[in-house]
Amino acid sequence: MELKDTWIEKGYIDEAVPEGINLREEIRKMCKDKNAVILAHYYTDGAVQDIADFVGDSLALAQWSAKTDADIIVMCGVHFMGETNKILCPDKKVLVLDLNAGCSLADSCKAEELKTFVEQHPGHKVVSYVNTTAAVKALTDVVVTSSNAKLVIDSFPKDEKLIFGPDKNLGGYINAVTGRNMLLWNGGCHVHGQFSLEKILAIKEEHPDAKILVHPECPAPIQKVADVIGSTAGLLNFAIKDDAAEFIVATESGILHEMKKACPDKLFIPAPPEMSEAAGCSCNECSYMKLNTLEKLYNTLKYEWPTIEVPADIAEKAVKPIEKMLEISKNLKSAMSSK
Repeated sequence: MELKDTWIEKGYIDEAVPEGINLREEIRKMCKDKNAVILAHYYTDGAVQDIADFVGDSLALAQWSAKTDADIIVMCGVHFMGETNKILCPDKKVLVLDLNAGCSLADSCKAEELKTFVEQHPGHKVVSYVNTTAAVKALTDVVVTSSNAKLVIDSFPKDEKLIFGPDKNLGGYINAVTGRNMLLWNGGCHVHGQFSLEKILAIKEEHPDAKILVHPECPAPIQKVADVIGSTAGLLNFAIKDDAAEFIVATESGILHEMKKACPDKLFIPAPPEMSEAAGCSCNECSYMKLNTLEKLYNTLKYEWPTIEVPADIAEKAVKPIEKMLEISKNLKSAMSSK
């Protein structure tokens, strides 16, 4: 079996990089030579974030990919993010660093099962979180992210019947803040679902002035002790603008890298998961996101593989709810800025 066949079998390029090279310099050189742009999610390793052309949450990454003039998009994140890039940019080559970098939340909602659920509830519009496969998006009326979910839901008439999936915690939060009664798919994120309320409260006792920042994918008991509930970008922006000196952060710990860079004089404490002692770590990490490394980034650019492809019939349907989300977000942003 040839080396490339081994890479394909594994789903990623894991060839050892040449000894003594400057990875950052070589990666940036290849980006220039190939007209490639590197996008990275806040949950990836800090070294990956630091070399990226743009770092953001799911909404910002989708907005960025929709407007880039690069020939190659390298998505440092998870598989569904690469799919979203490809759907929005069908004529561009979209690369991911590891085909094994999936998403537990996306995995919790299979397209066939959602199709059956929708058929069992006729007359409902389908709102899908961006953390879903292209096939699920193809069954959707509009896509949302944690940044814009409330704004998008508010754009529907109050009496509109809605199905929201797959994250039940985010859906429950949106129901609470909008007064809706959306039907919720019973899915969740393995990272956000395992925070320990007891340990968060213990940290709060040690740091009574710290503010608790919580992502809406967290369970309701965690949300109830929050000072602020928001998307990764929303929590970052709050931490930058707020006068507090200490924060307990209940989302994937990769965001702490950007928080510390933006606010070096503030203390950011990762909220621990239930099993933190057993795992020997006090933070809560997404193992899928951590599959993104500088070595894989170097090889992915070098060989322009793994690529993301979305079947044309799926892409044709999936692009509509994504574009609808981007258009709603754009219009609402313009309306708010004009006030």
